[in-house]
Amino acid sequence: MNNEHQRLKVVDAFDLDDELRALLRPGEMVRDEHGRRHRLPRYFYEIPSHEDAMSIALTPHFGMNEFILTDLKESTRLQTFPRYIPCAVRVLAFYLEQLRAAAGASIHIAVNGGYRSPSHKLALAATTHMWGTAADIYRVGTNILKAKESIERYNDLAEELSDDVTVLPYGHVTGKTADDHVHVDIGYVTVIPREISEDRMEMPQENRPRFAFEERRRRERRQPPEPASTT
Repeated sequence: MNNEHQRLKVVDAFDLDDELRALLRPGEMVRDEHGRRHRLPRYFYEIPSHEDAMSIALTPHFGMNEFILTDLKESTRLQTFPRYIPCAVRVLAFYLEQLRAAAGASIHIAVNGGYRSPSHKLALAATTHMWGTAADIYRVGTNILKAKESIERYNDLAEELSDDVTVLPYGHVTGKTADDHVHVDIGYVTVIPREISEDRMEMPQENRPRFAFEERRRRERRQPPEPASTT
């Protein structure tokens, strides 16, 4: 998989057009199934084309395309490029990479098993899929996850990665258990790019860079520090 981090652009969803803002609902407060309120993501990666989605690597074994596969339950506008996905997807990909290593086999995310927007027909309450921080895994290696034993095995592996990782227990109650996949969830995580000043978070910011350039960050990290002043 090619490493194409330099193509990733971060956008403030308040800068997008009216239709996209209405579908993504940046910064809006929504309730989960327990009535707890969570603020929807505001900062997204912009994916210009299908070719970019296929070539962008988030980790050595997980590409951007795997997290944006949706069916017709997603809004038509959000299925066309450029596509948008919350920046926290990088954190999820990191944990999935660790799970892959623990399982010793490839991990396959189901359609609708990665990011789902607040406008998706399955997004009835606030779920971490709307933050880009949950994945539904339907196959590990050649093992399709339908048996209780295999789902519980990979649930255990996922939970051993970190206290930040939760799963759905095996069962047949929609949204509370899973009987045909492993649900890996790292919570309602939002990521604020380092270029963003947090002193004006409530409203769109003016006179600041719109895009966060990954390649520029790498150049800055490679530059030697300036010598200390002797005056």
